[in-house]
Amino acid sequence: MSRVLIIDDSPTDRQKMAGVVKNLGFEVLDAENGADGVKKAREEQPDLILMDIIMPDINGFQATRQLSKDAATKDIPIIVVTTKDQETDRVWGMRQGASEFLVKPVDEKALASAIRKFMPAG
Repeated sequence: MSRVLIIDDSPTDRQKMAGVVKNLGFEVLDAENGADGVKKAREEQPDLILMDIIMPDINGFQATRQLSKDAATKDIPIIVVTTKDQETDRVWGMRQGASEFLVKPVDEKALASAIRKFMPAG
């Protein structure tokens, strides 16, 4: 079964995104911050990552950059899901290696559509 890693410090946001992921038929992995997320991505090799930006320790921009530069994780698509809605945030996120950029509160249909774009049917 394909797996999606959700990296977000908000339990509520993780739960909402997990519901969408499960409804699509994928397994959910999660991490509460960027450092744990990077570690879990390297260990678990998920098929897709949903990445928040504003987190303690390592923020989502830094985590995305680390994962996109690492030979072991560089091919995993990363969808940024954040409250940061400025065009400069979007551009910076894509420069760090994100494949897609969504703004919270994210519409469940938009999130499902973005996930389907990078994942085969579950």
